[in-house]
Amino acid sequence: MASVISTTSRLVKLRKAMRSNAHVKELLSAYIIPSGDAHQSEYIRECDKRRMFISGFTGSMGTAVVTLNKASLWTDGRYWLQAMTQLDDNWELVKDRLPSTPTKSNWLKSELNVGEFVGADPHLLTDSEWRKLSDELERDGFHLLPVYTNLVDIIWEDRPSPPDSPVIPLSFQFSGKSWRRKVAELRFKMIAREAAAVLITALDEVAWLFNLRGSDVPCNPVFVAYAIVTSTTTKLFIDSSKLTPSCIEHLQEPDIGSGVTENVLIYPYDSITQDVTEITNVLGNQKFWASQMSSHGLVRLIPDKKVIRDSIPVTLAKAIKNETEIQCSIRSHRRDSVALCRYLHWLEITIGRNGTLVTEMEGAAKLAGFRSELENFMGLSFESISSSGSNGAIIHYLPTPETDRPISNDEVYLIDSGGQYLDGTTDVTRTIHLGTPSDHIKDCFTAVFQGFCALSRCVFPAETKGSQMSAIPRQFLWQRGLDYCHGTGHGVGQFLNVHEGPQRFAISGHVLDAALEANMIITIEPGYYEDGHFGLRIENCTRVVPIATKHRYLNKQFFTVDPLTLVPIQISLLDPSQLSEVETEWLNSYHSKVLDSTGSLMLQLGHKDTYEWLVGQCRPIG
Repeated sequence: MASVISTTSRLVKLRKAMRSNAHVKELLSAYIIPSGDAHQSEYIRECDKRRMFISGFTGSMGTAVVTLNKASLWTDGRYWLQAMTQLDDNWELVKDRLPSTPTKSNWLKSELNVGEFVGADPHLLTDSEWRKLSDELERDGFHLLPVYTNLVDIIWEDRPSPPDSPVIPLSFQFSGKSWRRKVAELRFKMIAREAAAVLITALDEVAWLFNLRGSDVPCNPVFVAYAIVTSTTTKLFIDSSKLTPSCIEHLQEPDIGSGVTENVLIYPYDSITQDVTEITNVLGNQKFWASQMSSHGLVRLIPDKKVIRDSIPVTLAKAIKNETEIQCSIRSHRRDSVALCRYLHWLEITIGRNGTLVTEMEGAAKLAGFRSELENFMGLSFESISSSGSNGAIIHYLPTPETDRPISNDEVYLIDSGGQYLDGTTDVTRTIHLGTPSDHIKDCFTAVFQGFCALSRCVFPAETKGSQMSAIPRQFLWQRGLDYCHGTGHGVGQFLNVHEGPQRFAISGHVLDAALEANMIITIEPGYYEDGHFGLRIENCTRVVPIATKHRYLNKQFFTVDPLTLVPIQISLLDPSQLSEVETEWLNSYHSKVLDSTGSLMLQLGHKDTYEWLVGQCRPIG
């Protein structure tokens, strides 16, 4: 069992700060601590993990709300089991996204008296989140108050220092497009919306726009910065000490055909507020374009009649990979598939045949070692979810010395992992059993596979959003009275964040939910989990591709997905008698691709033993 951190003294100090006029204009009766940073990132620097510090919960998503006598944590189904083991007795877990779960505003209204104040750091909530929460509270006589000096920072005595690692340029051979051409395309979109400036706050969007990468956030090759693009200037707000001479040279490289001749202007990171204000004051009849996902702390500086609250063009442009990026992604996934196959083969020999003890942490380290041997390897894309038996039911489980358990012949083992390469980002999950799985496990895994197969085969028209397709993979579990508490897929960056929007397969929509388009990369990852017993999941990265159809209704283009991940799905976990002819054919065809692509590279790299294992894993069934 993982150790639980006592939060008693931290909550005492926070509540004292909430009632101190030295820190707040009005005495607060509640304080909200979100998971993200000032850029609304999912994965953040150690110094930004305020919600983790105050609650002890280490999951990447969740919101803490502290009143004068209660402390509650909202998080979704991926983290319920984890939160129950990590929260101490000061905290109440609120299971988010259940029909019976109160919203934060309704919960606050039930706990507070009319007229009382709720505080939050406006830089840690998106503009849309802030306005929605404020409206809901004000409607019934409660007040949301911006607190510009973060109260958790005040009481966090040993808060880590921000990282100061250097930024590196990404070569044209991997980006496929100069930063100047990206800026030119952005300005073309700005003209259509009569926008004088665009505010770019998401770290991966800043990195993508300038073809730069960093290491401020573990596993995510981004750096802390903002950007503003106007019709005549391109500004980067960053700690200039991070910019190496190669970065400066990169930002001055010409691209005559782009039409963008000016160089990037470098400003101090903290001057973003002043610059937004100055641009706002000279907008005239034009507008400032800021995504709804930008912080309220910045968007509040722009008058309502002058702001465009909409997804900025960079978000979609980044998600639709160019041909260079697609070819790079194909190559990086092919190499990565070899590493995972080597690991699965090693497990089978080491545990399955030899009976040698291997723990979850040792397994994750071994897989990381295989990846580190690959060309262009830059690190992991996230900490590996290496989970055996009951730990697999914790959807985003991370093994620790306290929870580390053996991978055995008698239990299911789930490995969800990925790599960062100069030419791509990978994310793949495979579930295996090194012994004889029970009929129940095989039945559940077969249902997961059928959903995975159905979405992998799906053909859909242009303008289709992932949320419209989310029932497709779940239907086979639903038929058994089963389900899972997470989305079915997310976008993946190109040597960027492993979780990328705006594309996603999720039951509920999102403020930036977008239709799927050709050359988007998106995962397919249905699963099933039994608390205290096991977890099952299959995950591939795929790319959206056009497909020829017999008809074209309303002259629409139709699409499907093509797998980038080429790793076998364990046949012995399936019940072939439940598979349709179409499902059997799809699996055999997929395994044929695995053998042709991953297998041929294995032989080139000299992994003959693993190739022979792969041949057996890809044998046709039916």
